[in-house]
Amino acid sequence: MGVAVSYPDQEDGYPGSMVSFPGSKMRVVGTFISRPLPFLLLHFTLLKCDITDGNVEHLKREHSLMKPYQGVGSSPSSQWDFWGSTLVTSSYVRLTPDERSKQGSIWNTVPVHLKDWEMHVQYKIHGSGKKNLHGDGIAIWYTKERLHPGPVFGNQDHFVGLALFVDTFRNDLHGMDRSFPYISAMVNNGSLPYDHGNDGRTSELGGCSSEIRNKDHDTYLAIRYSKRRLSVMIDIDDKNEWKECIDIGGVRLPTGYYFGASAATGDLSDNHDVISMKMYQLMVEHAPDEDSLDWTKIEPSVSLLKSPKDNIDDPTGNFRSTPLTGWKVFLLLLCALLGIVVCGVVGAVVFQKRQERNRRFY
Repeated sequence: MGVAVSYPDQEDGYPGSMVSFPGSKMRVVGTFISRPLPFLLLHFTLLKCDITDGNVEHLKREHSLMKPYQGVGSSPSSQWDFWGSTLVTSSYVRLTPDERSKQGSIWNTVPVHLKDWEMHVQYKIHGSGKKNLHGDGIAIWYTKERLHPGPVFGNQDHFVGLALFVDTFRNDLHGMDRSFPYISAMVNNGSLPYDHGNDGRTSELGGCSSEIRNKDHDTYLAIRYSKRRLSVMIDIDDKNEWKECIDIGGVRLPTGYYFGASAATGDLSDNHDVISMKMYQLMVEHAPDEDSLDWTKIEPSVSLLKSPKDNIDDPTGNFRSTPLTGWKVFLLLLCALLGIVVCGVVGAVVFQKRQERNRRFY
């Protein structure tokens, strides 16, 4: 079978929590693991975190794209290479201009050998097109191969690895349950195509709508992968606040893949700009059996309780994305206990009323 489908920062700083860096406001998104029950009941709410002490060594410069974009080019020593319509300036990397039928991409030339990481992307999508007259979007990649142009937002189809799509144009005119632009994630082992006609619904792991076009400020997203959990957070309002977009467990990604970004336009167009891509290493302990694995041999996959094509009523996949273990079992038991208590109270009240009614006849 194919795939077992079951933050950003600006020049001065950006929202987040877990790790900060002296002399700046940079913060990394806090942990999403071992959450208390009240927090679990507040999915898809805004998160605001405090600055904590950190170490600048968490930033992996060999995997980061930052102004003034030194190390970008086609020389053997370059850490980033680009293709197509991509234009590198002193302020941004423009993957496509606001012109029809353009494709562009930029790729890290250094493979990532981190088991736990967090990628922050600062980007901007803007153009002259009015509502519903723009396209097509931008994609962030963590894949086995790099610099392979194709039909999926400027990159190859049947890719191997992880893709995050910022899709600005609706292709499925019948799918009116969501608004566009729409952010979604897909994991592939090379066996699945990206379904443009259905906006990727058949292979989507989760997603959220996000009004990111033509903002007066830059927009941000953070992709976090730690202990087989994939989390995506967004900040589109420039308020130093993260909003959860995707949170799904059971994700298996190998090491040794490459990060990149690509974009494409068709009959409709937009400027697709990347301002920065910053990679942070997460200091996470693993069990001895996990450390002994050859992480380069892992096949990209996701364990789900249902097919992703049925993931429409629950677009984040938060509850049904992983087996019923841990906090999910606890939550179900708590609901069952509350139900028993309520039934007991109701039964006691009914019994007391009957007793009082019976006494009136004596």
